[in-house]
Amino acid sequence: MKEIRYDQQFSANEWFILSAFVIGALLVILVPRRFDLKTSGVFLMCGVFFGFFFDHTLSVFPVSFYRINDTSEFETMDFISHVVYAPVSYFFFYLYDLFQIKIRNSLMYVLAWSFLSCGFERISEAVGVFHYENGYKILYSFEIYLIVQSLWLLLYWAIKLYGDRRF
Repeated sequence: MKEIRYDQQFSANEWFILSAFVIGALLVILVPRRFDLKTSGVFLMCGVFFGFFFDHTLSVFPVSFYRINDTSEFETMDFISHVVYAPVSYFFFYLYDLFQIKIRNSLMYVLAWSFLSCGFERISEAVGVFHYENGYKILYSFEIYLIVQSLWLLLYWAIKLYGDRRF
């Protein structure tokens, strides 16, 4: 089993998280608005919720498939790393809406985003945000991205079709 060596300085993983946070937030602010405020909030929270849910499901005892950042304790930088998922989910919905992806092409869209997400995760692993253990492989993350992003499309279509209707 590979031994995880945590650093205790402000290093590449913290800079990566802060850079991703700032760049993501700026992009969300700077792109033309496509959704109302409430819908934008839902789309941003999708990333935070699912990132937090799966990271804490897969990284805590008894499962413990990976550790996040410099310690096994939950820290401020861990919280910010979960907020970084917000712009990712927002742009997933934004680009789907912008390019008016047809339902028949949705599988290709989800596949492309799952590969992009794995690429981003691989970079995160390389700079020390994630430390895999107990046989965890990026292929498992790919499967999770496929499921999560498919659920996001169901949410997108539910909002698009039903919007603010009251039942």
